[in-house]
Amino acid sequence: MEDLTPGTRYVLSSRNRVFSSGGAKFVSGDILFARITPCLENGKIAQVRLSKVSGFGSTEFFVFRAKPNIADAAFVFYLCTTSWVRAPAEKSMAGASGRQRADMASVLSAEVPLPSLPTQKRIAAILSAYDDLIENNTRRITILEEMARRLYEEWFVHFRFPGHEAAEFRTSDAGDTPAGWPISRLEDLVQINPRTSVPSDGFKPFVPMGSLSETNMVVGPVEQREGNSGTKFQNNDTLVARITPCLENGKTGFVDFLTGDQPVGFGSTEFIVLRPAVLGRCAIYCLARSHAFRDVAIKSMSGSEGRQRVQPDSVKAFLVARPPTTLLDRFEDFAWPCFQQVSALAKKNANLRAQRDMLLPKLISGEIDFTYTLEAAKEAAE
Repeated sequence: MEDLTPGTRYVLSSRNRVFSSGGAKFVSGDILFARITPCLENGKIAQVRLSKVSGFGSTEFFVFRAKPNIADAAFVFYLCTTSWVRAPAEKSMAGASGRQRADMASVLSAEVPLPSLPTQKRIAAILSAYDDLIENNTRRITILEEMARRLYEEWFVHFRFPGHEAAEFRTSDAGDTPAGWPISRLEDLVQINPRTSVPSDGFKPFVPMGSLSETNMVVGPVEQREGNSGTKFQNNDTLVARITPCLENGKTGFVDFLTGDQPVGFGSTEFIVLRPAVLGRCAIYCLARSHAFRDVAIKSMSGSEGRQRVQPDSVKAFLVARPPTTLLDRFEDFAWPCFQQVSALAKKNANLRAQRDMLLPKLISGEIDFTYTLEAAKEAAE
């Protein structure tokens, strides 16, 4: 389930397993439709792209396959993302709180528009132009973030920083670390859940758990809500999920979307907020994505099954070898332009998704002329 990203068309196989008996079975081109809360409400719907003939996955998927000579697979995917399919699915959900599931019969009985097959293909081609560009931008985001994270690991985890050949090392509570790098608790280097004031009146940026990515720093979509209950944050903060399974799945985000007229936002109560102090904004995000930090956080989790949370003291006590300020500054000088490019690409993707989602129901209903939308799609793809 964690491999599906809301708003992203394709899902790729992330691992290989031996099939025993359980799980949804599918082939390339099929549509995976999350049937459990909150995955369905968050829009976890994707089209499968496989290098092999078939695959299998979570039991919490409905699998839809286009009927030959009746429906186009890409059109079926786009149709599944609309309220024509999602609304009856969400309305049919039943079961224990937090584990509600949609009813397949309610989805299959939904009435949906069905243009001719050639028209379906034209609609899919127009919308695919937007998704292809989104996919290209997402690949660039992955590369840029990987550059920053790999340099962080090279310098501050493996200690292969510039001049490391001449450095002396010592055995410390944090392992073998460079001499002269004092061992510090994370709370001495980073502000953890700092107090931040948010007015209760008026609408403000709000980030639900579903808006944190499991694979990159991009946060979205960002909602507007009234009130101020939840975690508070500002630009340059890092948000880390503290509850199972969100932490294990990698939900972590970097805040860079707040504006001058709304400089503070709020979000889920299940976030840990990390704010720059001694460590810089880029180093903190990369640390939060590191295996060492995540392993400590995961091992500290306690609580009832399915609702386990990270213990704050374990995060505060996480040991870090404190690098020299000059080296931290060099890292930020390299990483920050990468973060800025990621932010710019994320904004482009948000605009492309908004255009695509605006066109989608109008194309299917026949409200928009194909000639116009084909030209718009070509401009978007340039």
